[in-house]
Amino acid sequence: MSSQIELVCGDITQLDVDAIVNAANNSLLGGGGVDGAIHAAAGPQLLDECRSLGGCETGEAKLTRGYRLKAPWIIHTVGPVWYGGDDQEAEMLEQCYRSVFGQAVAAQLNSVAFPAISCGVYGYPAKEAIAIAVGTVLKLLKTYPQIDKVIFCSFSQEMHRLYQEELKLHR
Repeated sequence: MSSQIELVCGDITQLDVDAIVNAANNSLLGGGGVDGAIHAAAGPQLLDECRSLGGCETGEAKLTRGYRLKAPWIIHTVGPVWYGGDDQEAEMLEQCYRSVFGQAVAAQLNSVAFPAISCGVYGYPAKEAIAIAVGTVLKLLKTYPQIDKVIFCSFSQEMHRLYQEELKLHR
């Protein structure tokens, strides 16, 4: 396992990193789950900034300020909705991680915290999504050594355990 990867079970909005990743919807105007929690914690200025961005396509990422968060930046990415696995979901999910890294590198950020993208209301099976997340991030860390810390933040013990299991496979 890469020493650059940390696992945290808790509230992503409380993490002290350069950027937290928001598993957003296409409008970027807030929603449920982690998206709603980030918007609530960041405050109303986040919604104002997001309104100016014109939304976000699946697999893309956009950067905003963090406002009331400890993290000064939020990187919003839109994961794929799970339709059974035959609709390029894996490729689109992998693209989310690549897009987030692209935004982080462009903004000269060094630490990023990810939630389990697409695993909530978008229905992506957690084990498969986590395998994509970990595998993709490990490759990206080799390409972008300036990112010195990635946190996978889980809201539940079960998700935390799945990340632990996946990371063991990469030792």
